[in-house]
Amino acid sequence: MTWISDEAIVRLRALEDRPDFSATRYELLEPLGRGGMGIVFRGRDRELDREVAIKVAAWSTAADADRLRAEARTLAALEHPGIVPIHDAGRLPDGRVFAVMMLVRGERLDVCARRLPFRDRLRLFDRVCDTVSFAHSRGVIHRDLKPANVMVGPFGQVFVLDWGLATSGSDPDFAGSTPKPGSDPTPSLIHGAAVVGTEGYMAPEQSTRNFNHRSDIYALGAMLRDLTSDLDMRSRLLRPLGSVIGRAMAVDPIDRYQSAGDLAADVRRFLDGLAVAAHHETPTERIARFGRTYRTPIALVLAYLTMRVLLVVWGR
Repeated sequence: MTWISDEAIVRLRALEDRPDFSATRYELLEPLGRGGMGIVFRGRDRELDREVAIKVAAWSTAADADRLRAEARTLAALEHPGIVPIHDAGRLPDGRVFAVMMLVRGERLDVCARRLPFRDRLRLFDRVCDTVSFAHSRGVIHRDLKPANVMVGPFGQVFVLDWGLATSGSDPDFAGSTPKPGSDPTPSLIHGAAVVGTEGYMAPEQSTRNFNHRSDIYALGAMLRDLTSDLDMRSRLLRPLGSVIGRAMAVDPIDRYQSAGDLAADVRRFLDGLAVAAHHETPTERIARFGRTYRTPIALVLAYLTMRVLLVVWGR
C-alpha cells in the first residue's frame, strides 16, 4: 500500500480548490462559497474588465458536469430581474465545467430581514414570489427555496439563487399559473428524480420523490413563516397572515395556493388592509379591519359631524 503524505494531500486539495483558468479570459480571485455541486469564486473578466462570479464543478465527473450545465441552461432560459443572468459557460483543461454569472452583492434575505419592519419583509417576499411565479410560467421548479438562497442587493434588488436542483414540469398544463379549461386542476406529479431539498422547507411529497410547482409554494410558505417568526400570529391583526402561511404549507398539495402569484396576491391584500382569501373573517374582525383600513376618512367624517353638532348647539 502506498501512503500519501499530508503535504501531497494539501497540494491536491489546492489544485481542486484552485482550478487553472489561465487558458480562459477569466482570472480567479477569492472563493465565495462551496456547495455540494461546486465552488463559487469571485473573478474578473479580462476582456470586459468587470468582476464576475465563477462557479466550477466540484470535479470532472459526468454527474457534476451535467448538473452545472443544466443549471447554466436553466439560468440562460430564465431572463428576469430576480434571476442572476449567466454570461458564459465552458470546460477547463482538467475536464471540469464552469459557468460565469453576474456577481451579486448584498445580504441573504434572512440576514437583511432581521433589521426590517415586518411590512418591508413582506414586500421583499412579494418580489421573491414574483420571481418564482415567472420560473413556474416557464415550467421550471426550483426545489430548494429558502431564505439562504435569496439575496437582497444594496439598492433593493432581490435575487433568487442556486438553481442547480431545478427541474422542469412534465405536464403541459404546468406552464401557466391557471390550468387550461377542462383540464385536471392538479398537474401530474414528477416521479423518479432524486430526493432533494432542505429540511424545514422541503414539502412532504418531496421525501417520496413526488413533486410539482406546489412544492415550491410550500417552501415559500416556510420562508414567510421564518420572516414573521418574531410576531405573534395569534393577535387579531396578524391572524390573517397566519392563515396565509397555513394554506401555503398545507400537507396536501391540493389544499395549497394554486400558484405563487395567488400566494403573493393574498400577501398584498393583507398589506393593503383587504380581506385575505385564506382567512375566514368573523364579523368582529371585518369591522376592525374596515376601521383600520379607512381610519383617516372615518376620522374626518366624525370630525365633520362633531363640528356640525357643535355649530347647531352653539346657534341655539
